[in-house]
Amino acid sequence: MLSADSSGQNNPPSRLSLAARCVGYLDKNWLRVLLLVLIGVAVRSTALTGQLVWDDQYLARDNPFIKSPLLILEAFRHHLFLDSFSGHYRPVQNISFIIDYFFWNTDTYGFHLTNVLLHVASGVALYFLLKKLLISVDPQQSDSAPTSTRGAFDLSLIAWFVALLWTVHPVHSATVDYISGRADSLSFVFACVAWLLALRARASATGITRSLWYGAAALFALLAFCSREIACVWVAIYLAHILFFDKRLSNRGKILTVVCSVALLAVYGGLRRLPEQRSGPGPTSAWTAPTRAVLMLRAVGDYSRLMIFPSNLHMERSVVDGRNYGSTRSWRHSVATEYLSILGLAAVAALVAGSCRKGRGQQLRVSGAAWFLFGYLPISNLFELNASVAEHWLYLPSVGFLLFLAGCALDLPPRFRSGLVAVSCLAVVGFGARSVVRSGDWLTAEIFYERTIAAGGTSARVSVNLGIIYSGRGEYAKAEALFRDVLKMMPDYPVAKNNLADVLFRQGKKEEAEALFSASSATSVETRKEYPRTWIAALNLARLRNSEDDDAAALAILEKARVDYPRIWEIISLESELVRRTEGPEAALRLVQNFARDNWWHYGAAMAVGRLLAEKGDVDGADAALRHASWLDVHDAEALNLIASMRVRQNQLQQAYDSQRRAVARQPDQPRQYLLLSDILERMGRSDEARAMVARVERMQAMAQAETVAN
Repeated sequence: MLSADSSGQNNPPSRLSLAARCVGYLDKNWLRVLLLVLIGVAVRSTALTGQLVWDDQYLARDNPFIKSPLLILEAFRHHLFLDSFSGHYRPVQNISFIIDYFFWNTDTYGFHLTNVLLHVASGVALYFLLKKLLISVDPQQSDSAPTSTRGAFDLSLIAWFVALLWTVHPVHSATVDYISGRADSLSFVFACVAWLLALRARASATGITRSLWYGAAALFALLAFCSREIACVWVAIYLAHILFFDKRLSNRGKILTVVCSVALLAVYGGLRRLPEQRSGPGPTSAWTAPTRAVLMLRAVGDYSRLMIFPSNLHMERSVVDGRNYGSTRSWRHSVATEYLSILGLAAVAALVAGSCRKGRGQQLRVSGAAWFLFGYLPISNLFELNASVAEHWLYLPSVGFLLFLAGCALDLPPRFRSGLVAVSCLAVVGFGARSVVRSGDWLTAEIFYERTIAAGGTSARVSVNLGIIYSGRGEYAKAEALFRDVLKMMPDYPVAKNNLADVLFRQGKKEEAEALFSASSATSVETRKEYPRTWIAALNLARLRNSEDDDAAALAILEKARVDYPRIWEIISLESELVRRTEGPEAALRLVQNFARDNWWHYGAAMAVGRLLAEKGDVDGADAALRHASWLDVHDAEALNLIASMRVRQNQLQQAYDSQRRAVARQPDQPRQYLLLSDILERMGRSDEARAMVARVERMQAMAQAETVAN
């Protein structure tokens, strides 16, 4: 593509040598990988300062399974979301959050950095994978052709540009800039590495080494499956390549590959049976086959447009909206959506025509079209989904789309190749700039929701979440307006009802708030069949009764809610607290211990057991429960503080000192921990050390004040 001979004989020798030098440098893998990494990190660097958005609040902050490495195996026994209809089984995603939490605590910079590095690693792995695969789909490359030939260099350069364009493409923003979106990157990088390991195994000379490489490939494939369900599509892409494009593997080898792939999927199926099975709500749409066909074309049209011209990027995309057909005026607003069907039909026709066209790039076009098709079918609206389109669903099929375009470029005459390189470079710059701008949409939750709505991604979930932000900072009127707008669209949406009631209560409109809480609580038995977390209505109503000093009514509400929702800690926690106040710690302990016994991994339950045992006077039992709680959260020092406090009251100062030292190590930036340690040291007669701790606190406070003044 960057052939030095194409410049002609009239060029100055110095220019020829410079071009040859540039080609030589670009032929080096280390330089290509370095450029992939530097460019990939640069275009996503804006996201590094982002805060928690949407599901990040739970997955990267409140998630009980990320707080300790002891919970790595436990993650395989649960779905991604505890209280949801979602059947997402992604233990490896939780394990990645465990690593982030261990090193970064709640600092979102570290979580975002991991997302960026995973995406860049995916781009690098894709480059090495394509570099090997493209040779098998090029008819000009024989099995024995050395990789240093001009043709092989062209293919490796194509592989690099495809990987680079894929890495900087802004359509992947929801995967990279959104902490919770990393499941796509995890599954992608593990699947790529698994394929590369399988290729390495085939090249091994000895049987033992080959078996080790294949074992490693199988392990990485399982990690990909357990990162995100879409990784199963990689198996289809892998088998299609083996069966139809790989000419070097024998029929026996192909059969064994199919058998092993099916066995891996069976193992994954067994792992998916570890969590409790969820039925969830039935399909929410009654789309006929013709309707689904139209939606499939619209989705192809939207995805094709986004791949070529990613101008209007936002979450909560849709290619269907029943409100657009209520009147002639509203129908006019849906014309762009209707044109997507035509664009989708044109895209399908282009894929078919390109695959049928003869030429050097035909097999590459066929391979790219197949890759795109396999990645697209699960998200095509052929099956029931939680949306009609979503940008992050393009993470895998976008590779096929780019490969198809590369196959088209491969058939162009050599004189166009320098121009193609220039166009590709411009595309990298354009896509990279758009990615930088798009990353800014994820900086804060408020910015994200407001820009999503402004871009046309209005939905009940987005509006409710924005209303919660307004409510959290006291802008109750703005929040109320949003919640009421949502209920006009979805009158039975319990989340909007509960939040509206909460806002009304805070504004002093207690009667309307109580009516909403009561109505939501009464209908929760029915609404919970369609919506998760409907127990919040009962919890809020109980809190309302408690605020009115009517503990008997609050306990009655909570007791009924506990029967309806036996695994919800928030209900048990509030009920146990009210029982402790009215009947004492012994009665409350029975409630909490049952939950803690069934959910040994739950930090809040272990802490509650420890507190109640301490209140009862069972110091040894409280010590054991609190130590167990301290193991479940490697950064929380509350359990260790309570142990130290108990040991001080028993005058067991050395044990109190040991516990408090661990608390200081966990929270070295918290002055309170040093003050507690200073008090223990003073009791132990170590006055100089105690004063040193106080002096350290004073220095920390002075530094904090200096930073406040500077800001």
